[in-house]
This record gives sequence, C-alpha cells and structure tokens, in this order.
Amino acid sequence: MTQAELEAHLEISRYGTFELTDAIRPAPNLTPTEGYRHDTYLDTESGNAIPVLLAAASREKLFGLFLDLTEQMSDTVAVRLHSSHYPVALCNADNSYRESMDRTVLQSTILDFEDLLLNDGSMGMSVLHDSLCEEIQFDEHKLLIIFSNRQRLFEDVLKQHHIPCNQDIQLVIDAKHIHSSTDAFAEQFAQLLTRLGLDGFDSDSDNLHEDSIA
Repeated sequence: MTQAELEAHLEISRYGTFELTDAIRPAPNLTPTEGYRHDTYLDTESGNAIPVLLAAASREKLFGLFLDLTEQMSDTVAVRLHSSHYPVALCNADNSYRESMDRTVLQSTILDFEDLLLNDGSMGMSVLHDSLCEEIQFDEHKLLIIFSNRQRLFEDVLKQHHIPCNQDIQLVIDAKHIHSSTDAFAEQFAQLLTRLGLDGFDSDSDNLHEDSIA
C-alpha cells in the first residue's frame, strides 16, 4: 500500500451502516460489521474454560451498549484500566486497578469520558466481578469482550441493541489494523485514573500504532 493509499484508507470511517470510532482503522480487505461470536478463554493457571462473547457495534450505539452490559453485573464491581499507550506506567497493576467500586458511581464517572473511551485507540477498560470470574472489556480495538458463564443474560442485551450472532464475523483484531491516539487523550486518561481513585501519570504521545497495514 502506498502512502497515498494508506492516507485515503485512514479517512474511511463508515462501511454501509457501520461507523467506526476514531480509535482504529481495519485492514483494507476487512469490512467491519455489527455482530458477535462465541469463543472460549482457557485460564492456564486454574485450567478453567470460560465462555467468551466478542462483539462489534457501530459507533452510535457502542457506549450505550457497554453501559447496558455493565448493568447486568453486581452493585459493587472492580475496575481496571488498560493502556498500550503507557506500558511503563501501567506495568504495575496497582496503578490501574480498583478492587471495589459502586457500579452506579463508575457508570456516572465514565459518562464524562465517553469521547476518550470511544476514540482513544490506546486505552480500554474492564469491569469485573471477581467472585463470578466475570469481566466485561471495552478494549482498545473498541470491541466489547464478555467473559462470563451467564452468556444468555449478556446475549439478551446484545439482541436488544440489534447486534446479531454471527460465528463467521470477521473482527478488526482478525487482521492487521492501525490504532490512533493523541496527547489530549493521554491527558484525559490521566484524569480518568484520578477520578476513579487511581494513580495518574504524565505521558507524551500523539501517534498511530500500526499492527500493521502494509
């Protein structure tokens, strides 16, 4: 792919009825679409197999869908922030993990950071219920990844948002792709850490992370 072709590709945000956020661009040969598929995660420490749902939703419904999925969890949850943007600062999990937080307070807090969660291709968030081995990830690819033995409960929420089950769906993570982020998002991420009672830090970055498109 030439530089001109790459720049043109990066400008494409809509594929039919599916709109991407600013966080990521897929490989040229992959057409994003809404849907979810089933998978299994094998915990190598415990040997347990945990059912997983991987879901893609169009930009206009993605954040609301995430909130509705978290509504199915307990009143008190754990929260973890992820960032490939700041690997050194986050190598210590204590910087980015809060064990006990009121779910409604968490939801209210992240409403102020909707733009960050949708459009920063270098950060993601997990909401966890450790006793149920349950986790909902809003990851840096802007996919929703649900680890839970209560799959039907979460599938019902996906269907309410008209996200179809499609075991053959190709997600952005299935091919090379590009992440995007900015200095402004780095600052907002540090603010979110502070608002959640975590340790903030400073970092300079304004770049594209290529995973990569050639």
